Parts: sequence; structure tokens; C-alpha cells
Amino acid sequence: MTQPVRIPADVDREDTVLANLTARQLLILAITGILLYGAWSVTRAFVPLPVFLVPAVPVGATAAFLTLGRRDGISLDQLLLAALRQRMTPRHQVSAPEGIHPAPLWLTQQATEPVRPTGGVAPVALQLPAEGVSETGVIDLGTDGVAVVAVCSTINFALRTPAEQDALVATFGRYLHSLTVPVQVLIRTERLDLSAQIGELRQHASSLPHTALEAAAREHADYLAQLAQSNYLLCRQVLLVLREPLRPGALAQNSGDGSPLAAFAHRRKAPPSGGIETHAVRRAAEARLIRRIGEAVELLGPLGVVVTPLDAGQATAVLAAACNPDSLLPPTSALAGADDVITTAPTATDEDRPSTHDASQSWDQWAGRDTL
Repeated sequence: MTQPVRIPADVDREDTVLANLTARQLLILAITGILLYGAWSVTRAFVPLPVFLVPAVPVGATAAFLTLGRRDGISLDQLLLAALRQRMTPRHQVSAPEGIHPAPLWLTQQATEPVRPTGGVAPVALQLPAEGVSETGVIDLGTDGVAVVAVCSTINFALRTPAEQDALVATFGRYLHSLTVPVQVLIRTERLDLSAQIGELRQHASSLPHTALEAAAREHADYLAQLAQSNYLLCRQVLLVLREPLRPGALAQNSGDGSPLAAFAHRRKAPPSGGIETHAVRRAAEARLIRRIGEAVELLGPLGVVVTPLDAGQATAVLAAACNPDSLLPPTSALAGADDVITTAPTATDEDRPSTHDASQSWDQWAGRDTL
């Protein structure tokens, strides 16, 4: 009979090698010590030790501080590298997969304002992990494979009895045991805009059959307006992200080791672009994604969790909101795409517009959002 094995909660924690230090920390400290010792060996013939310690002590203390210090679970040297990478990244990035082209002559001739100098800063093409979204909602990740996003409804775990909680945990455990490749459970939180609901309440309040109902609708609209002004309203969305590489088993092989050396070895073993990326291979990856999303729907259904895959418009809206969360124009599936030609402005009559209750109900049904 096998003995139970306790799995640590922090499974992504790096392994320690010596004195509770990881291999990366030992490497940084060893390189710093070797460089300082080499500088002392070269300059000790004509530089006194106290004079050499003046620059050496701050350098060693800085290296130790960056290596041993941590903030929000991330070492300070990794934060420093991320800050340098962010600083060196061009600020002006535009969505131009075909490349940056100068403005046409007929447009520059019609410009009424003088061209402002940009200090020699030229825009560069924005490189995104996702190259496109198919009509079925499958996200194309290029050489990294394909992915699909599904929205999940939530259940109230705290209000259940202990027996019901144990049943829910066991059912969710069966889904976790069925996984052969990693999945991502993403909980998004963004600002909740109630202006549309408030406007519809005030617009349709006068058409209600009774004056008491009209007064209640207007009072509720005023309450929502006051709530939006006095509080920072947020909505929460639970997403299930499934990813499938173009080669079967590639994601499972790389999920066990997240070291940079393993990632570099995987890139060297990966076939060059255009070799394996055939239509048949991509279709096979999409078929595996559909099978996995069907398994998630079947196994999470007994929990009361409704898993709904996002279509092309909804998946595009989620990606746009993740790239620009503070946009004044909230991305929706009704927005035109980057390649769409807009000729007329859309018009909507009152008959085409859904009511406040129906609109909010359909939105919550596909988005699975809860107000915080």
C-alpha cells in the first residue's frame, strides 16, 4: 500500500541548493565575489585595502540585497530586470502586423495642425502573443499553438453544509485528476460601469403601468447613480483558459520544468517556423481543444459550474480588455475589427433594444460576473 505524500502549497518555489539559497542566487553571489576578488588581486599592489573597500563594500552589499531581498514573492534582481526590460521597451507601439508605413501624401497635405516633434521616437509594431481569433473563438498563438477561453459561473461554497462541501471538493478533484496538461483559471476584476442600466431605468420608467412602479424605478436609478459615485464598483469574471501546442505532448513535457535552460532546450528542439505549422496539424490541435473543453463542461457540470466557451467577438473583447484595462471605450463583441471597413453608423430602435432586466440577465449568463 502506498503512503500519502504531502504536496507543498507553493509548487512553483525554486529548489534550494546550499544554505537555503537557490542555484540562481548562488550564481549571482559567486560571480560578484569572483569579480571583487579579481579586482582586488589586480589592484592590491598599489591600492590599500581600506581604499579598495570603499567601492567594494557597496557593490557587494547591493548584490546581496538584490539577490536575497524579495517583494511580493519575487526576488529583487528579477524585479530589476523587469524594470530594465520595461524601460528599454519602446513607448510608441501600434498594431501593425504588416509593418510601419509613413502616412500617405494626401493625408499629410490635408493636415491642419503642424507636425509636433517627437524627439526622434518612431513607433514600432506591437508584438502580441495572440496573432488572431478564428470564427469559432480559437486564439492563434503562432508557433506556441492555439488556445480557447471559456467563462465559468460561480457557486457559493461557504453556504453549503460540510457534506456538500466535501462532495464539491471531490467532484472538483476528479476534474483535476483528469488533467494531463496545465490549465489556467483566471479571475479578472475590472471596473463596473452602471451608466447603461441607469439610463435604461430612467428612460423606461415613464412607460411602466403604475405610478408606484415608476417612482420605484427612478428611485432605484438614483440609488445606482449614488452608489457609482460614492464607491469604486468592481465586477469579477472567472475564465478557464485551455492551451494546446501544435505538437501533441509538448506542453505536458515542458510543464514539469520551468527553468530557463529547459525553455531554451525546448526552443532548440522545436521545428522551425513553417515546418510543422500545416493546416492539418493546426486543425488537430483545435480538435484536441474542443475535446478538452467538452470534458471540462461534463466534469464541472455536477458542481453547478456552467462552462461556456467564448465566441470570436467575446474572446476578442477579453483580449482587448486585458491589453488595455483602463480604456474609456469598453471593448465588446459589437465593436468593429481592425480590418473592417466602416461605411455607416449603426442605428438601434427602441424595439431592437432589450429591456434592462433581459440585458443584464443575458450579460451575466455569458460573462458569469459577480459584483463586488
